[in-house]
Amino acid sequence: MARYQTILAYDGSGFQGSQRQANSRTVQGEFEKALRTLNWSAHAVILSGRTDAGVHATGQVVAFDLEWAHSIDALRNALNANLPPDIAVRSLSLASADFHPRFNAVSRKYRYRLFCDATRDPLREKFLWRVHPSIAQRGDALKQIAGVFLGTHDFAAFGSPTTPAPRGTTVRTVTESEWRQMPDGEWQFEVRADAFLYRMVRRLVFAQVSLAQGRLSVEDIQNALLQQGKFPTGMAPAHGLALVEVMYGSKDPI
Repeated sequence: MARYQTILAYDGSGFQGSQRQANSRTVQGEFEKALRTLNWSAHAVILSGRTDAGVHATGQVVAFDLEWAHSIDALRNALNANLPPDIAVRSLSLASADFHPRFNAVSRKYRYRLFCDATRDPLREKFLWRVHPSIAQRGDALKQIAGVFLGTHDFAAFGSPTTPAPRGTTVRTVTESEWRQMPDGEWQFEVRADAFLYRMVRRLVFAQVSLAQGRLSVEDIQNALLQQGKFPTGMAPAHGLALVEVMYGSKDPI
């Protein structure tokens, strides 16, 4: 019996999130189905973190124990042959017996993608949030406000803890927060933190887009971090968000 770690990529459009749920199609459920075709008999795989319904991933880390007599490449190929088209094992390796994708992680990175257009664009809108009115005229403000989130703050205004109170904390440390404008007009927000609150990234994006559209001020966002005054609870749609990387120490997970 050996422990394996894999990086999964998936299109979240057809899933009710990553974590297994009764009577719902989930990433974990489909991955465990594929493992069972290889005589896996454990209770559950271990995910590095939970993604909501509709959220995508290119860097979800999963660990599982399996008796396997063949090569790593053969295991990867066998899993991919039994997975549905909207999930893929991108890489696979042996892990230490005590490796835990969630508890051993030191940071996670998400990317949110959007574009500005007054007219619907069905192909782009599968994976990007279409924003109107445009944020282009205040793009510099958007890039500047991202830096406000760097460091250790109480992000209670932007999400809720996954662990119920009193153990749950809303303090998180953000080490990367940056907007980029791509040549085709796409905007990308990349954010890395030690951990994230429930729906935190989507609320951060919504607040920043609201700023760029003139519906919020810099002071509104700064005060939200200081827990002063009311703050809108809106959030960007799930389909623009992807988990892109989980880091373990100073190296990539695989």
